[in-house]
Amino acid sequence: MTRSVGVVIPAYHPDVDRLESYVDALHEAVEPETIRVELDAAEPAVRDRIEALPVTLHEASARRGKGAAITAGFEALSTDVLAFADADGSTPAASIADVIRPVEAGDADLAAGSRRHPEAVVESHQTVARRYLGDGFAWLARRLLDVHLHDYQCGAKALTNDAWTRIRPHLHEPGFAWDIELLAVADAVGCRIAEVPVVWEDRPESTVSPVRTTLRLARGLVVSRHRARLLRNDRLHALLDRPRDSTPALVERDHR
Repeated sequence: MTRSVGVVIPAYHPDVDRLESYVDALHEAVEPETIRVELDAAEPAVRDRIEALPVTLHEASARRGKGAAITAGFEALSTDVLAFADADGSTPAASIADVIRPVEAGDADLAAGSRRHPEAVVESHQTVARRYLGDGFAWLARRLLDVHLHDYQCGAKALTNDAWTRIRPHLHEPGFAWDIELLAVADAVGCRIAEVPVVWEDRPESTVSPVRTTLRLARGLVVSRHRARLLRNDRLHALLDRPRDSTPALVERDHR
């Protein structure tokens, strides 16, 4: 049985020329039912150019964060398989298709692309600082989380709509730590997770601060571990949990 596929692309200050080429490549390699661009805080000229592409465009007036944007996109899709890809095209369309394939085939509930898998192909490397920070974070995540992968942050993941229904009430992280929480929660609710090696090319023009982002990811990692352990009814984490003014789940927030 053929499963329908929807792809979400979160975009903040995107290179529109690159995005246009990437959208065309995704249509050819993946043949999705729809590609939905979640665009944050864009200039009118950027919005107009993206609106002309073969995509469904949703625009937010303010920056929501990667996790909030993907969540909004997934909530709007009605396809059997939900996937996302970063707007910079670091993971080529053919590799996005590879990530989607085990979910389409029913071999996994969630598939995570991996730049650090032994079979991955890295066509251009990050700076030394980014590489060491990324490797160190992956090492720490493997030791803190119950799901053991080579890479938790690659911008290429796919999951079934059914898996999303189980995961969505437990996601709170609006930014880059969303990937970690997605995987931790998916594992905690019993999803079958596959790690798929990808081809990957670093985009050195990224404006993301590696040190500041890594610190935020470290906090997100600890929180995600705690939330996943609570879902597993871990007695220690239940004892450590305390009443607080916690933020609502992403699906309960208004991200216009």
